[in-house]
Amino acid sequence: MNHEENLRIDKWLWAVRIFKTRSQAAEACKKGRVLIDDVQVKPSRVIKVGEIVFLKNPPVIYSFLVKGLLGKRQSAKIIVDYVEDITPEEEKLKLEMKRFSGVEVRDRGIGRPTKRERRLIDDLKRKD
Repeated sequence: MNHEENLRIDKWLWAVRIFKTRSQAAEACKKGRVLIDDVQVKPSRVIKVGEIVFLKNPPVIYSFLVKGLLGKRQSAKIIVDYVEDITPEEEKLKLEMKRFSGVEVRDRGIGRPTKRERRLIDDLKRKD
């Protein structure tokens, strides 16, 4: 494994494919969504092997164990050597509960449902 001495948390989060871009990783750190030892971290914080990184993505709090330091983005097959998802099953079930909560989700910018769409929605609700 390639071990680097000083590796920023935002760079590691991007390299192990938790975020698509490094900018998104840095933004999550700035917003307080990334925690280590129950402390919010800045994007420039140096990460160490063995630390547990918590990522708040409401309603779930993901947990990742740092198995190795990776500064450059690599193949997804290699990533398992550097990070381990240790998120408890209860947290993952929160996503399922949100999906079946009965609250309608409508994409922003679509506008109000038409009369026909409203009838279809009502029919679907009655079947459940």
